[in-house]
Amino acid sequence: MLVKNAKELLMKAKDGHYAIPSCNFVDLDSARVLCSTAEELHLPLILSFAEVHKTVLSIEEAALIGKYLAERYDTPIILHLDHGMEEEYCVRAIDLGFTSVMIDASMKDFEGNVTTTKNVVKYARQFGVQVEAEIGHVGSNALASDTSLYTEPEEAARFVAESGCDSLAVSIGTSHGVYKTGTPSLSFDALHGIAAALPDTPLVLHGGSGTGDENLSRCAKEGIAKVNIFTDLYVAALAAIQDPKIKDYLEMKSANNAAIKAVQMHYYKVFGTK
Repeated sequence: MLVKNAKELLMKAKDGHYAIPSCNFVDLDSARVLCSTAEELHLPLILSFAEVHKTVLSIEEAALIGKYLAERYDTPIILHLDHGMEEEYCVRAIDLGFTSVMIDASMKDFEGNVTTTKNVVKYARQFGVQVEAEIGHVGSNALASDTSLYTEPEEAARFVAESGCDSLAVSIGTSHGVYKTGTPSLSFDALHGIAAALPDTPLVLHGGSGTGDENLSRCAKEGIAKVNIFTDLYVAALAAIQDPKIKDYLEMKSANNAAIKAVQMHYYKVFGTK
């Protein structure tokens, strides 16, 4: 079922000390396998579409696919816009029926981030749509070892109060993409400080792929309610379709889908999703 109150579902995860996977889809096949796997396990899913993939799938197509599948199954499914970079794109997603959007203005200064996020929140409130924002900086394709980039608890609390966002993506040492130098060392002290400062705000971890099962399990138990997974899904899918035993296009699609399902099922266990 398509979840309208996304924050309520995330707060259940936060209070229950587990996380819900936010898995990105890029086409009908990937969306369908993600939703059907969630249904099979009777577990919630955050079905996410990222603005960066708009050249692969239009926002209009993503909305049609996401709403159709979410309404087809009984398990709770949030249709989420991941990393909306512009206010207008978030507004378009809301108009098309997304029940959760992320406005990523984290590269702006504090005041600019607040203003941009506040604008999206104001529009989203009219439709009961949850807004995720980001503060701090999640790196790209490398270990995020610079502690100056960690989200500060006091700043996070001020940001939520001023922007009105419903959930917050925080930086504790993860990076987007494939890690080049191994499993990252996360700052759980930073996570604990942020969680204590924001008891009523679900926290989000971006860059979950490659972060390590032990790290992610601890994150889910110690304050993170939503973990983004993209890279691991599609690295596994690419490896699966390169099997020389695959004879045709249909076998390739089947192998692709099976690989995505296996990764998704694995992370449900790691996150302790309920």
